[in-house]
Amino acid sequence: MGRPLRQSVGGMVYHVLNRRVLRLALFEDDGDYLAFERVLVEALDRPDAPELLTFCLMPNHWHLLLRPRKDGQLPCWMQWLTVTHTHRWHQHHGTSGTGPVYQGRFKSFPVQTDEHFLTVARYVERNGLRANMCRRPENWRWSSLALRQGVGRSQVELALWRALSHWPVPMPRNWVKWVNQPQSADELAALRRGVQRGTPFGSNRWIGSTATQLGLESSLRPRGRPHNKPQ
Repeated sequence: MGRPLRQSVGGMVYHVLNRRVLRLALFEDDGDYLAFERVLVEALDRPDAPELLTFCLMPNHWHLLLRPRKDGQLPCWMQWLTVTHTHRWHQHHGTSGTGPVYQGRFKSFPVQTDEHFLTVARYVERNGLRANMCRRPENWRWSSLALRQGVGRSQVELALWRALSHWPVPMPRNWVKWVNQPQSADELAALRRGVQRGTPFGSNRWIGSTATQLGLESSLRPRGRPHNKPQ
């Protein structure tokens, strides 16, 4: 399993993910999705809130692409988000005292703010299509891509759309068309390493320096026990 960063650096972008315990359903109907979005809007109004760059909510998990404004802010902010949502989720479903909602602490990995950022944003906003929840990703209501295309737009969704921050790199003019195109196997493998192990996503040089800066060197090592050297 991946692990959250031991620290976060202001101005650096992070992909953040959390899942329902045992991969059970986290969002069972529109009301559940809207309830989480309401908590997210409240969280983004906090003084320690990061910038929200893109997001996608899925039936048993969610993805956020965030940029903290100051060093060390992300873990505390994420704790408030998940604890508040957990409390309200239990209240709504009448399950208070029955155990955790989330599988544990969030997972995250840092993202280089160049074309690698666009790759991760595309990965996040393609989730509805990749999971066969829709025919086109811009039609998956519970995503930043849909909000930018005018899908949904309840009062909560309008507030969330307004809370979205500008990207650190220009959005391509043909962005929606690009998100609809499949990603390569190599891209998906690298992104899944990030999700599972916290491996930084970027150029080789940037990955090395960022892993050292954040204490993530172990995320770059091959898994499994090393082979014994021949005598």
